[in-house]
Amino acid sequence: MSELRSRALLAELVGFATVSRESNLAMIEFVRDYLQGLGVDSELIYNAERTKANLLASIGPAVPGGVVLSGHTDVVPVDGQAWTVDPFCLTERDGKWFGRGTADMKGYLASVLAAVPMFLASALRRPLHLAFSYDEEVGCLGVHSLLDVLVRRIPQPALCLIGEPTRLQPVLGHKGKLAMRCHVRGAACHSAYAPYGVNAIEQAARLMGRLGEIGAQLAEPSRHDPRFDPPFSTVQVGVIHGGTALNIVPADCRFDFEVRALPDFNPQVVAEQLQDFAEQELLPAMQAVAGDTAIGFEPLSAYPGLATSPDSAAAQLVARLCGSDAFSTVAFGTEGGLFHQAGVPTVVCGPGSMDQGHKPDEYVSVEQMAACDRLMDRLASYLAEPNGP
Repeated sequence: MSELRSRALLAELVGFATVSRESNLAMIEFVRDYLQGLGVDSELIYNAERTKANLLASIGPAVPGGVVLSGHTDVVPVDGQAWTVDPFCLTERDGKWFGRGTADMKGYLASVLAAVPMFLASALRRPLHLAFSYDEEVGCLGVHSLLDVLVRRIPQPALCLIGEPTRLQPVLGHKGKLAMRCHVRGAACHSAYAPYGVNAIEQAARLMGRLGEIGAQLAEPSRHDPRFDPPFSTVQVGVIHGGTALNIVPADCRFDFEVRALPDFNPQVVAEQLQDFAEQELLPAMQAVAGDTAIGFEPLSAYPGLATSPDSAAAQLVARLCGSDAFSTVAFGTEGGLFHQAGVPTVVCGPGSMDQGHKPDEYVSVEQMAACDRLMDRLASYLAEPNGP
């Protein structure tokens, strides 16, 4: 099992510490050079600072009906985690390959790249497209510029396969996400004279209480979708900062909240309801005390949900490739909703499990990697088949 064609490439990819706060250029340039060595041209799509880049490459004829294999190059941090192996050096033990990103999702990228020589030798009648992004882990930020180029440059694909870890079971849906920051600007004074100030933390607490009420409404049984776990859209506050000293009425408080939304629910509705509450219920009383008090909202990140029909051609193709039509959904988000929104039919399916993702001693099993390599074999056969009768 250790002789899998994807092993050497996975070791290379894990060796790049592409934590989202750092550049991914060393890894993306390695992939570019690897492809170039095989005679495959690729395009790098940089961020404004040219510190990060997406990669887009195509193999085969420039015709519609191809397949996009897509994945992100960034990984989550290892800070504060109790690893028993070097997270940026591939370690094999007990039929598992350990290292940051092995499951999420460099295992998939390694399998894709290792199959490129086979795709090149297969006389493809439909094209294969590789679309590798940056900054997925911090809100699917990088893929937007990749999609802008992809939809202009390549003929309409039949499928995008997002290789997030699903144990190679086809996933047709996930929730969308909206992340927001709320800034409450109050009015400071000595705590002995608290009624003459505007306590930003107290006003933020009222806003967070309203979010809890909205979340309870979203959890009502009439709004459930049993395909998802939990079966309703959720709201939560994850970060809060405010105050400087106990004897000072705090002038500032910031908190970050997110909405994990079912595919048919627009999470912006939650932000609008909270803003209405702020403007109608809180601000008049705040500004009666101090006219320069304010409540502001700032978007942090967002991506849409995914809900591909099980009857779609894309779903049926993936069922054929992975040998299963046991379609399901996942709780975590992916770039799939953005591909689908751009008009590219999308399914999520990749090796490993998110049960191991983001954790210390992250791993992908050798068995899963072997199965992914076989999926690539089947994909090459499909892309080489004659088009139509």
